[in-house]
Amino acid sequence: MSQHFNYRHLYYFWVVAKEGGMSRAAARLDMAVQTVSAQVRELERSLGVQLLRPAGRGVALTEAGQRALQQAEVIFEAGEALPGLLRAGAAAAPTVRLALGISDTLPKLVVRHLVQPVLDTPGLRLVCHEQGFDDLLGNLAVHRLDLLLADRPAPPHAGLKVFSHAMGSSQLAWYGTPELAARARKRFPQGLADVPVLLPSANAAVRPHIDRWFAQRSLTPQVCGEFEDSALLKIFGAGGMGVFPAAELVNQQLLAQYGVQRIDALEGVMEHFYGISTERRVVHPLVRRMVAAADQA
Repeated sequence: MSQHFNYRHLYYFWVVAKEGGMSRAAARLDMAVQTVSAQVRELERSLGVQLLRPAGRGVALTEAGQRALQQAEVIFEAGEALPGLLRAGAAAAPTVRLALGISDTLPKLVVRHLVQPVLDTPGLRLVCHEQGFDDLLGNLAVHRLDLLLADRPAPPHAGLKVFSHAMGSSQLAWYGTPELAARARKRFPQGLADVPVLLPSANAAVRPHIDRWFAQRSLTPQVCGEFEDSALLKIFGAGGMGVFPAAELVNQQLLAQYGVQRIDALEGVMEHFYGISTERRVVHPLVRRMVAAADQA
């Protein structure tokens, strides 16, 4: 071990990178901002590289900082897990951590479908964070997440090195309670004008395609609700507030879980799913398994 390398300095850098700024890191460490900043500068001096650069009100990682953070994650996450492993005994199965970012517009039943290939992993510790797409991209960029699941690929961004992996797609169909489904099936699709309709919010990638589907059929829907969260949309739909679109990929789970009926397809409207990572060639074994399963589907 190098006598010139101080792991406490590395720990302060790790906290700053995880918190996204000196002030938040200082608050977490219960230290003065100046002290934390000085410790990180000392780490940069000992390594001979710049790890952080100013970015708005916070900081951003340089390329060297991203590599340092990856190593720090391994070191300190292993250190945090050590007491629990020792208490559990040497015979206990090792924990395999998978941190996923879930875009709030992505259907939750689809998330379950995408994660299914790794759920039987011994010792799995699945950590899911649900936020808006842009916030999750930022967390992915600083390696707080192993994979971001979303309904759109990552946009081109000179400051972000992220890569999009296609995870599948699904035709959409209309669903509703038995009463609303029966009314909507009459003269479909014109019958949709006779029932209340629930739609994903304008932030959902599929929403413009649904609006175009209505326009192409000269239909003006009675929109009585728009939802950012796809699970909420289904809950209100199952309660009879209106008919709603959903991915046919999870048709059986929809019928069983929400007690709704399929009305008919949104012909030509597809919802696409993506996994976004910081690596073109995925390294995390569970992420690699998820991507491979999606490729084979």
